[in-house]
Parts: sequence; C-alpha cells; structure tokens
Amino acid sequence: MKWITRERPKVDRIACPWLIRRFIDPTAEIVYVPAGQVLTTAQETGGHSFDAPGATYTHRHQPDGGQWCTFETLIHDHHLDHDPALIELARIVHAADIAADVDTHPFGAAVRAIGDAGAHVEPDDQRLLERGMFIYDALYAWCQYTGIR
Repeated sequence: MKWITRERPKVDRIACPWLIRRFIDPTAEIVYVPAGQVLTTAQETGGHSFDAPGATYTHRHQPDGGQWCTFETLIHDHHLDHDPALIELARIVHAADIAADVDTHPFGAAVRAIGDAGAHVEPDDQRLLERGMFIYDALYAWCQYTGIR
C-alpha cells in the first residue's frame, strides 16, 4: 500500500513511516509529494494520506483541548495502545512535533532538533527516511528497556 505525505519530512513524517512499517503495513511504500498534492496523489493511487491538512491520518484535536500528533492518531486508529514502549515513544514524538508541548518529555527538544535539521543534511527524502528509521528503532529500544517509568 502507498502512504502519501508532504515532502521534506521532519519529525512526524519520519516517525509515522517508522510506525507504519514496524506495526501497521510492513511493505508500505512511503511517497513524499509537494504539500498541495498529498490528497490527490492518495486518491489517484488508492493510497493512505497522512500528516497533511485534510489527510486521513493527521493531527487531531482532543475533547480535553489537547492535540494528538499524527503518530498518536495512527496508534489510536490502529489499536496499538497496548504496547507501553510505543506509548512512551508517542510521548517523545508528541513533544518533538507539537511546538507548544516540547517540554513535556526530556527528549522533545533534541528529537525536534534532529527532525528539523535532517532536511539540511540530506536532500533526498527517501534517503532521509532510511537514515531516520534508525533513530526511531533506537528510541523504541530505549523505551522498551529503560524508558518506561
């Protein structure tokens, strides 16, 4: 299945493909397109849109006034909230992706900095995704073995 999102990925557009490939769709093809083409490309290809305005999976407002990042939306919609390490990783991704909540996890600012700077280091979105997968593998391992409080 194709999963379509905006080009030049940062935090959520690297973390979500990691989540998709590890827990939802192991053979997912991640497609990065200009922001204005996400929904039409998803419709034309029969793919899933994510982390873009109007996408199937994107940020969502919560009844308590808070906001989920796309990573949290995917966890909720695919019933992955049974894994404590994944929930801890969601806290990290949330802190890194939602600027107003950057201080809600000690890793928030660092992961945000890595996500923001990645596009300056790697011009190819697919290569950036490949390089970023290791970061989320490592964070998930940390959450599994030492990070859960």
